[in-house]
Amino acid sequence: MNDSSWGTPPKGGHWGPPDQGYAPGAHAPGTPAGPAYEGHEAGRTRPMPVVPADVPPGGHAGGHVGGDQDDDHRDRGTARLSGPLFRDEMPQEPMPTPPSGATQPPEQPGPPHRPQQKKRAGRDLRAAIGVGVGLGAVIIASLFILKDVFVGVIAVAVVVGLWELTSRLQERKSIKAPLVPLALGGVAMVVAGYVRGAEGAWVAMALTALAVLVWRMTEPPEGYLKDVTAGLFAAFYVPFLATFVALMLTADDGSWRVLTFLLLTVVSDTGAYAVGWRFGRRKLAPRISPGKTREGLVGAVAFAMAAGALCMEFAIDGGTWWQGLLLGLAVAVSATLGDLGESMIKRDLGIKDMGTLLPGHGGIMDRLDSLLPTAPVVWLLLVLFVGAG
Repeated sequence: MNDSSWGTPPKGGHWGPPDQGYAPGAHAPGTPAGPAYEGHEAGRTRPMPVVPADVPPGGHAGGHVGGDQDDDHRDRGTARLSGPLFRDEMPQEPMPTPPSGATQPPEQPGPPHRPQQKKRAGRDLRAAIGVGVGLGAVIIASLFILKDVFVGVIAVAVVVGLWELTSRLQERKSIKAPLVPLALGGVAMVVAGYVRGAEGAWVAMALTALAVLVWRMTEPPEGYLKDVTAGLFAAFYVPFLATFVALMLTADDGSWRVLTFLLLTVVSDTGAYAVGWRFGRRKLAPRISPGKTREGLVGAVAFAMAAGALCMEFAIDGGTWWQGLLLGLAVAVSATLGDLGESMIKRDLGIKDMGTLLPGHGGIMDRLDSLLPTAPVVWLLLVLFVGAG
C-alpha cells in the first residue's frame, strides 16, 4: 500500500505543497535531514490510521514529523485497529424471521432427516407361522392318534431343551452341567410320570439328581458346586416341569386336556404379542424384557380367558365356562412369568435366543419358556375343577 491510498494531503501541511516534489534522499526546506527523517520516510510505507479533521496537520515546533505526534498517531491507530478490521469479522446477529410471503434464506446444512419408521414386528412372521403350523400338526397328530407317540415328542423336546440350556451355560458362564445324566434322567421322568403317575415322576427326579452329583465327581473338584447346582436346576426346570404334561395325558380325556393347555398358552402368547405390538406403550419389566408391555399383558389375559371359557365348556368333560375364565387368567399369568423367567436367564447369559433350531422362534427352549411353568398350573386346576379323570 502506498501513500496515495490515504487520500489527498492538506495544503501547507508538513508534507509540503502538492505540486512540489523531492528527489530521493532530499528533504523539504526547514526540515532537518538525518536518520530521523529517513526513518520517517521508511515508516511512511506502513499503513497508518486517517488523522481526524480536528487534529492540526503540523507537529511540534519546526514542523518535525515523528516524535510524540507520530507516537500519538500510532497509539490512536492501535486503538482504532483493536476491533474487527473487516466487515466479515463483525459479530453476526441472528437473522430475523422474514414476514409471511417473503423469500426464505437458504437452509443451513444439518444432519440428514430420517423419516419416522413404521413399527415392525421383532420376528420373521412368515418363518414363525410356518414353523408353528408344522409343530402344531405334528403335536395334534401324535396326540389324538397314539398317546405313546406324543410322550416320545415330549421326551425329544426335553432332551433338545437340556442340550441348549447346558450348552449356553458352558459357553457364556463356563458352567459344565453334566448333560448325559440330565438327558437320561429327563426321559426317565417323562416316561415314569406317564406310566406311574406323580409318584414315579418324583422318584425319577431324585435319581436324576443323584446321578448328576456322582457324574460330576469324575472331573476335577474346581467348580463342582456351581456345576452340580446348575445341573439340579436344569433337571427341575426342563424335564420335571414337562412331566406334568404327561400327567395330564393319563386322564380319560387326556388328549383334550393337553390340547387345552397348549391352546391356552399359545393364545396367551399370541394375544400379548399382537396387542403389545399394536398398542403397547408402558413397559412391563424393562430391565428384564424391554419388549413386553402392560398392554400386552392385558391382551394375554383377555385372549386366554376367552379361549379358556370356550375350551372348558366344549372340550373338557364336566367343565364350565366360569372355570375356563379362571383357568385362562392363571395361564396368562404363569405363561408371562415363565417368559420373564427365561428372559432373566438369557439376559444373565448375554444372549438373545437359546438356540437357532426353529426359524422365527429361536430354539426349543425359546418355545418351552412359557409352556413349562404353565403345565403344573393347568394340571392342578383341572384336577380341582373336574378331577384326575
